[in-house]
Amino acid sequence: MIDYQAYTLPNGIRILYKHAPSAITHCCFIVNAGSRDENPGQEGLAHFIEHLLFKETEKRSTNQILNRLELVGADLNAYTTKEYTCIHASLLNQHLERSMDLFEDILFHSTFPEDEQEKEKGVILDEIASYLDQPEEAIQDDFEELLFKDHPIGKNILGTPDTVAKMNSDDIRAFIKANYSTAEMIFAVHGNYNFKKLIRLSEKYFGAIAETRPQKTRLTPAANQSGIYIVNKPISQTHCIIGNQAYSSSHKYKNGLLLLNNLLGGMGMSSRLNLEIREKHGIAYTIESNYTALTDTGIFSIYFGTDAEKADKALQLVHKELKKLREQKLGTLQLHQAKEKFIGQIALAEENRMGLIISMAKSLLDFNHIDTLDDVFAKINAVTAEQVLEISNEVFDLHKLITLKFEPKQ
Repeated sequence: MIDYQAYTLPNGIRILYKHAPSAITHCCFIVNAGSRDENPGQEGLAHFIEHLLFKETEKRSTNQILNRLELVGADLNAYTTKEYTCIHASLLNQHLERSMDLFEDILFHSTFPEDEQEKEKGVILDEIASYLDQPEEAIQDDFEELLFKDHPIGKNILGTPDTVAKMNSDDIRAFIKANYSTAEMIFAVHGNYNFKKLIRLSEKYFGAIAETRPQKTRLTPAANQSGIYIVNKPISQTHCIIGNQAYSSSHKYKNGLLLLNNLLGGMGMSSRLNLEIREKHGIAYTIESNYTALTDTGIFSIYFGTDAEKADKALQLVHKELKKLREQKLGTLQLHQAKEKFIGQIALAEENRMGLIISMAKSLLDFNHIDTLDDVFAKINAVTAEQVLEISNEVFDLHKLITLKFEPKQ
């Protein structure tokens, strides 16, 4: 049973609604434009624009923008990924119209004043510096640069101090003109409303936006080559990341890899990597695996941090677990337990209503369709042990794995 409603305005902007018997509304506005759409030498531009949306518009000052929702106790925020820009807010139901008014204003009427640009460059430079001070964050960015060599997906979403310093109003307007298509925008609401009334409000606030449909081309990255990279840094622990390019969001084995990732190093203390490396050998405080599916590729990685003298042992144990998955098919009970655990975690994640409505909006954007919870469970239950074995041999192929280590300077 479809548990959402959708409507497309004449200009192409889509409205997504999921009913919830709650006094709280979670809403978001997603634009299909992210860091992978930047031109060479303009890395960080999509993120820079996201920051500047909260500055001046044609009718509001920065303070008026920030106070528009905060004065009624709402939570307003935004983020940029490699493929999307998202603004979101959580608020009492009666204030939804306020958020629609504000979203329309900052997305379509921002003026990007130069003094605010200079201030925001300073903020972003501090953000870049703070990431560099966190090796567990910095290593992920450096790993992705190795994984997608010379491709926009591999570039840091924040950009570099050099690229950020050079950004200007012409760059901002050119990026928006080339990438902000009304046919690739979704306003999504999770709350307690009459859908017809929501459409009337959407027509009022978003209906007059001029239709834009720029033609953009995203280049699919080339396959990565395996390699081992070691970087010495002024740190006290060794940080290590191992991984490979993985399946796209539309790949037939995406759900199988999601299940496998959860079994190997996903949420909870009972993952294979956590049991073997942390619980059994007491080596790493943090060890986890992650899989992110993009529209035409994906990222699979395993990360751990440990004392320098224990790092080689931890790496051996990781490879031992990967070898097992490449060589031994999961037993019937193992596969059943992995599915039960993953399905339970997905069901609990539905309680994160902001995360849910953003996920639904992305699905509508990418596939023009949203799976119900039952659909998702059915796809996970359909994964076979043979598929998991095949996925393990593809994604954990030693001839493709990249290993990056940050080691303490001697």
